Amino acid sequence: MAKREKMLATKSGRKNLAYCMIAVLVAIIFLFPIYWILAMSFKSDAESFGKIVTYYPHEFTIDPWVKNLSDREFLTSLKNSVLIAVMSMTLSMVFGVPAAYGMGRYRVPGQKAFMLTFLVTQMLPASLMLTPMYLIFNKLHLLGTYQGPALAIASGTVPFIVVTLRPYFKSVPTSLDDAARIDGCGVFRSFFKIMIPAIKTGIITVVVISFLNGWNDLAYSMTFNVTPEMRPLTANIYKFKSKYGTKWNCIMAYGAILVLPVILLFVFLQKYIVGGLTAGAVKE
Repeated sequence: MAKREKMLATKSGRKNLAYCMIAVLVAIIFLFPIYWILAMSFKSDAESFGKIVTYYPHEFTIDPWVKNLSDREFLTSLKNSVLIAVMSMTLSMVFGVPAAYGMGRYRVPGQKAFMLTFLVTQMLPASLMLTPMYLIFNKLHLLGTYQGPALAIASGTVPFIVVTLRPYFKSVPTSLDDAARIDGCGVFRSFFKIMIPAIKTGIITVVVISFLNGWNDLAYSMTFNVTPEMRPLTANIYKFKSKYGTKWNCIMAYGAILVLPVILLFVFLQKYIVGGLTAGAVKE
């Protein structure tokens, strides 16, 4: 009996080791592009243009980073990215969270049709919405403003927030609402004091995703910001490409700065994001 248990333990250990090796291999494959961006961003011009490929910087330099961070156009684009991301996130939360609350806590006529519409909108590509939105924003004088891209991004993020947070609100016991009413809380006070803290994980998840949708946007910002001075980082990365060649080390430093907030958000809020998406997907 002891021998059999030992054999099973050995077999289980080998199986776990195999899974760990596969997980490490997958992690290396997915993380290598990030490593390559960072490695290239610290190479000199001569090394980045060299015929011999080097997998780490032999001539370490921070000049590409200095060129980006000291460039006035880069700082302007960084400001634009932050403003568009924050505005789109704010609009998405202002409209999305109350809508999810209403869908999850009350019987809304045509609720299934609304939810189906929200799900369908998640499948539509951004390019399909560019022309009608451009015509609408032109009439509203929103072209060449931060509000145009922010509204466009929020229009695609709100359905995601509703679909994600609705199961959270449904899972909160109605006894909390009753207790809040007895204590004298109105609808709005109960919403902010009881409901929002009760679904903190889901709120953090949609806040992060909403911010990243605005931060990573390219199509809406290129279309609705008709002046180059209003465009975000994603739209100005091409500036290091000229008729004399492409400064790959500067482009990689630019890209590293662009993806840095994304990496930091996922590193520090990973447990909330993963838990929020999985919990919101199964709770009904």
